[in-house]
Amino acid sequence: MAHVAPTSHRRPSRASHRGHRSSGDGSIQTSSWLGLTFAFAVGWVLTWQSHVGVHAAGVTLLVMLVPVTIGTFVTAFKQGFGSWKAALCAAAGLTFTLVKFFF
Repeated sequence: MAHVAPTSHRRPSRASHRGHRSSGDGSIQTSSWLGLTFAFAVGWVLTWQSHVGVHAAGVTLLVMLVPVTIGTFVTAFKQGFGSWKAALCAAAGLTFTLVKFFF
């Protein structure tokens, strides 16, 4: 049987921080917005290529970026946009992509 120290000598248990969100994360960083914008630009360049595989890679990239960008905007409304100019660039990229796919 293992020895257990008396209650007065035990350290208090610490609360687990897993699953708890910190409300002080701050706004979305400018590099996140610019990264999304750059990824949209790379996707467009790839879709303009004539090689079928490269074109498909561009379409796949753009399709994956749409929900990521929407999720980033939802988070930005909750925590703050950071740089409005960079957010507008990402919004323009998202808008152009959606218009390109639907029209």
